[in-house]
Parts: sequence; structure tokens; C-alpha cells
Amino acid sequence: MNLKGKKIAILVDNVYQEMELWVPLYRLQEAGAETVTVGAVAGQTYTSKLGYPCVAQKSYDQVSAADFDGLIVPGGYAPDHMRRHARCTRLVADINEQGKLVAAICHAGWVLCSAHGMLKGRKVTSFFAIKDDMINAGAEWVDQEVVVDRNLVTSRKPDDLPAFMRACLEVLGG
Repeated sequence: MNLKGKKIAILVDNVYQEMELWVPLYRLQEAGAETVTVGAVAGQTYTSKLGYPCVAQKSYDQVSAADFDGLIVPGGYAPDHMRRHARCTRLVADINEQGKLVAAICHAGWVLCSAHGMLKGRKVTSFFAIKDDMINAGAEWVDQEVVVDRNLVTSRKPDDLPAFMRACLEVLGG
């Protein structure tokens, strides 16, 4: 699939899950998309659960939904840090409202829970430990490797990355 001309934000914060950030980033680049890592502070290095570094190219204050064709939120414990930033949850909600790709894997559903009611009436999955959070945010939770609800793509864990990325590419290419 050719995604030349598409620009995708990948959110980053400390204690992200390595595979859930780097697999999507490299897979999107392989398909021709431009990827931009976005965090609370531009230029800051954020470390993964195992200490692997990722530099935020832009901050939440420097970007808007109009800049992107979609975004990916990796899991790990990072989503709990991300959702503490109002500009982060506003970015996610705005991209969702524009019908662009919003993709979340594992614990990334925490960001969606805080994104201004975007889960109400949506079908999703996530890591099982945050199932109650997703339901309390208004979602219908199911245990599947990937769930696509219009522009929203969700998955449970790193093992689901192949299905997750196929679904993300389909939404972006559609």
C-alpha cells in the first residue's frame, strides 16, 4: 500500500511499550507515510519500558489535527502520562472528530478514555486490565485482536501488531 503524502502522528511519553511505537512507525514509513513523534516537550527524549529512547519531534502545542491524516497511541504506561496533558487529549478528540485514523493498542485506550467523550457508543478492545475504564468511558468492549469502528482502530497487546497495522493501513488507504 502506498501512503505517500500521508502524515501520521505517533504519540510518545516515558515508559512506552517499544514494539507498539517502533513497529507502527517503521511500517508506516515503509508504506511511504511521514511519521512525526509528538510528546509534551519537543526535543525531549522519552524512554521506553526497557530504556529505549525516542525523541519527540514536536510538542502538543506545536501541532493540530489539521497537520495529520491520523495518529497512533502506543501502549505501555506512557498513556497514563499522555492523558494528563489537555492538549494531547484535545488533539486525539479533534482527529477523531475529523474522521481521521485514531489507533490505540494495549493501554493506549486510557488516552481515548480521556479524549472528550470519543468512546461513547464505539466498539473497542484493549489490554484486559483497562476493560472497565473503556466501558466506563461509554465503549462496547470486546476481546478481539483488532477492532475497527469507522476511523477508530484498537488492539490488545504486542502480539496483535500484525492485525493492528493491517487495519491502520486499510483505514489510511480507504
